[in-house]
This record gives sequence, structure tokens and C-alpha cells, in this order.
Amino acid sequence: MRVLVTGHCGYIGTVMVPMLLAEGHEVVGLDSDLYASSTFGEGMVDIPSLKKDVRDVELSDLSGFDAVIHLAGLSNDPLGDLNPSLTFDINHLASVRLAELSKRAGIGRFIFSSSCSNYGAGGEDLLNEHSPFNPVTPYGISKVRVEQDVAKLADDSFSPTFLRNATAFGVSPRLRFDLVLNNLVAWAFTTGRVYIKSDGTPWRPIVHIEDISRAFIAVLHADRALVHNDAFNVARNEDNYRIRELADIVRETVPGCVIEYAKDAGPDKRCYRVDSSKILRVLPEFKPTWNARRGAQELYAAYKKVGLRLEDFEGPKYKRIDHIKSLLNAGRLNPDLRWRQAAAVPVQ
Repeated sequence: MRVLVTGHCGYIGTVMVPMLLAEGHEVVGLDSDLYASSTFGEGMVDIPSLKKDVRDVELSDLSGFDAVIHLAGLSNDPLGDLNPSLTFDINHLASVRLAELSKRAGIGRFIFSSSCSNYGAGGEDLLNEHSPFNPVTPYGISKVRVEQDVAKLADDSFSPTFLRNATAFGVSPRLRFDLVLNNLVAWAFTTGRVYIKSDGTPWRPIVHIEDISRAFIAVLHADRALVHNDAFNVARNEDNYRIRELADIVRETVPGCVIEYAKDAGPDKRCYRVDSSKILRVLPEFKPTWNARRGAQELYAAYKKVGLRLEDFEGPKYKRIDHIKSLLNAGRLNPDLRWRQAAAVPVQ
């Protein structure tokens, strides 16, 4: 297929694109590339691409594609909280507009990167795709709204699918350190402390970014009737962990480290466990291969290789919110997070 991947320069996109290419697909990217100065380790695969904000996509940009994989957006809660109205403009309204334009362009498949954060304050029960939404952040609310609005566009010619990814982990050229396992290993490696910012009790399902990519590829290959206008939790049931359980795995992975709770640590409203049996049943091509322990080992090895420092992942080089603030303070971004004209050059 000829596939447009929005957000191809991001945390998941930089891992997914090579996997799509390996499957024989023709891939074109679309990304404003806000984190061009935050590449971790080895560089990214070079593909034809547009350096463009997802809010500025035009119908002509979408000509000739068989599918859209939509990853682009403000990627975490601190970014979402920076300007909630901007979060809704980018994550919600621009996503719905992209789907509408994709339908007008005759694109048959639209695969949206949703989130298990839709369930938010979900409690102790295993939540399946029919469980009620209970998002607690602008980020989570924006994902719910996209699902609700794009589902209304589905018809015989336009088939959306919503993949509700669990909390991601794993090494990427655009590594994120705000994700729980990535963050815990980073603290352990750089300080000798597995630093927990909650009381450790919240549940969180986790999934490696390669397995997320495998889920998108499985949907892309699936018979339309199996995935049409449907949602899937992306994880495995055995990969629901309490934060303190992840901390124990990290302590056992990084030599000589100890677990430490933040002084103001308390319960996190984001607490949810998910039932991911549906995707494994409906899409047998989806075969996740990672777990938390193997992921912690991968992260530890990567951090050792680059000599990661605390000031890197807790400062503007890699910390998403601080990086964006530094671009704003330097005048390289407008307040609406668009590049100023001088910076808006093609990716290639």
C-alpha cells in the first residue's frame, strides 16, 4: 500500500516507518518536526516527507494514498496542560479534519493512534473496548473526542480503526523520557535511584513501541470487515503492572540502584487495567514480543551506550515540555506551536 504516516518523526513513528518499509509498503511522512534537535542515538530512516503542521494539511497533500496512519499530536499530559485549547485544536479538531479530508481524497483506511488513557480513572477492573471512558486530562479527552467524531464518518468507502495504545516504552531515535518505564530506568541509570513520583499503587498497562507498530501493520493488512469502525486495546493482559512492580523490575535490572519515592508522592488519578484479548483474537497477525523486563534491559543498554545524564532527560534536550518552552523562548516557534517562517523548511 501507499501509506501516509503523520508524526513519522516522533517517538513511535521513527520505529514504525522502518517496519512498514520492511513489509513492502510505500511510506510518505508528514510532520512539523518539533523535536529535530532531540534525536537519541542513531538517526532516522530517510523517506519522502512533508514538513507540515497537521493543522495545515490540504486535500492535495492526500492524493494517491491507500491509507493514513495518524500518529501526530501533542504527546503527553504536561504538553496538553501547557495550553488545553491548543491541545484540542491539534489533537482533536485537526485529527477530525484530517479524517474528513482523507475521506474526500478517497483514502479507504484511516488508522488512528488513540490511547488507553481514554479510560483515565478506571480503577481496578479489567477494562475492555466497551468500558466507559473516564479521561482525566486534556490529552485523554482529546483522544476520546477524535474517536467519537471520526466514527461518524465511517461508510462503505471510508473505514477508520482506533488503536488504543497502552503506555508505550522502548528505545527510539526520538526517545521519550516522560513514559513510566523509560523514566524509571533513566533515573536508576543516572542517579542510582528508581525514582517514583506517585505512591506506586496505580495500575498501568504498558506496550513496546515495536508491538504498537505491529498492531498498526496488522490492521493495515486485515480484512476490512474485521477492523471497520472498531477500536482495539493494544497491549497484553499480562502487561498490566502497578508502578511499584515496574520499579522492582528496574531495580533488578540496573545494578546497585534503590527505590525512592518522591516526598510528595501520592495516588495518581490515572489508574486503569485493560483487557487486550480482543486484538489478539481478531487479528492473529498481531504477535507482541516484548515485556517489561526485556524492555528495561533494552533501555539500560541504550542509556549506557550514549552515556545518558540526568540533565539530558530532565532538561530541554529530551524533556518534551522543556524542549517546546525553549523553542518558544528562543522565538523559533509561534505561541500556537507553528514554526516561524524562517524555520519552516522542507524535511528533505
